[in-house]
Amino acid sequence: MPEPFEKQYPNLAGWVRDGWIEIGRDDYSRSFIRVLDIGGMIWEGKQEYETIDEALAEAEAVITAWLEDNG
Repeated sequence: MPEPFEKQYPNLAGWVRDGWIEIGRDDYSRSFIRVLDIGGMIWEGKQEYETIDEALAEAEAVITAWLEDNG
């Protein structure tokens, strides 16, 4: 049985309380995954990932570092 999302990606799960995560391409960005808050774009990922888990793991690492730097 897979682990719950909150356990596997705790900072992503917490981020969406005050910010949001966009997954998929749109007319404004070529990245597959983006992390945003009220101030705008925090991070954009690559155009392609082999798996969704790879994209989510990279976003988790970015949010973890951002939280350490910005509290």
